[in-house]
Amino acid sequence: MILENKNILITGGTGSLGKVLVRRLLSGEMGTPKRIVVFSRDEAKQHFMRVGYMHKRAVTDEVIYQRANELLEFKIGDVRDFHSVSSALQGIDVVFNAAALKQVPTCEYFPYQAVMTNISGPENIVRAIEEQHLPVETVVGVSTDKACKPVNVMGLTKAIQERVFIQANLRCTKTRFVCVRYGNVLASRGSVIPLFHDQIRNGGPVTITTTDMTRFLLSLDQAVDTIFAAVRTGDRGDTFIPRVPSALVTDIAAVLIGDRPIKTVVTGIRPGEKLHEILVSEEERYRTVERGNYYVITSILPEIRELETVVAPVLPDEYSSGHNPMSREQTGDLLRKFKLMLEDQDLHAEEELLR
Repeated sequence: MILENKNILITGGTGSLGKVLVRRLLSGEMGTPKRIVVFSRDEAKQHFMRVGYMHKRAVTDEVIYQRANELLEFKIGDVRDFHSVSSALQGIDVVFNAAALKQVPTCEYFPYQAVMTNISGPENIVRAIEEQHLPVETVVGVSTDKACKPVNVMGLTKAIQERVFIQANLRCTKTRFVCVRYGNVLASRGSVIPLFHDQIRNGGPVTITTTDMTRFLLSLDQAVDTIFAAVRTGDRGDTFIPRVPSALVTDIAAVLIGDRPIKTVVTGIRPGEKLHEILVSEEERYRTVERGNYYVITSILPEIRELETVVAPVLPDEYSSGHNPMSREQTGDLLRKFKLMLEDQDLHAEEELLR
């Protein structure tokens, strides 16, 4: 159990991913941590998360909630601020960096804000470990498919975040830095499915930017699975990529609308949006290997790369959401599997994320 008795820090721990990550860590599947520190700048979200763990929801949750009362610690701070990052890192063994500005149009309108959170934040983590000689064992940087061949500010800043963490293996030789990169997380805050749900509840129309757009789809638990795989088997400088399906956004909308009399409207691509997303570029595939259910991009820096050699590319081409998207029926099956259909008007995504 690799995280048994470890002190863990989750930056951005009150976000959609952070909440599921905390729940999974408390389940003990990776070992029982000694302490889990939720680090974020929003006191209201921390308050509601703390209160949520104080009240048991169901008998099956008792063990998790009892552990939460013992293990969970909340710290207000900002990854942009070196001093608060440095303080939060004291006594920490494993860091999950989930703090991010991730909404594409927002980053386009406020690019330097994205730079401060998505680039300066990771650099603050590395700098604190390096300058204070902190005995942090592992840092996992959470990235996005938009970081691959980026065309928007969000992707550009996340691409540099990947490079900051990868190069950090040379600066902090006693710490293992790895990354995970994945696509659109189903039901996460700010993603397309909650938007479509809201539009459907209000009677439409459902807005689609373009009829050709595709996206990779995975659940929050699959995102956490990817993070845990990187912790278990990642070498220094590795970037883990889940093998997940993709879908046409028009099919997602059609499945969610079902037989309701709701129209769709094509509004045009938003600032910074891509038509298709890429998880592994054509250039990266030459240093990509298969490891279990994941593709792993080995470090771009040869000084960091382990002895694992790519004899022949495991991918015939770049790994794009535009290649072989699911049929509408398959998309519907996937959404039903993860219980993301709009079955009634009282669906509360935030409550589901805390369970």
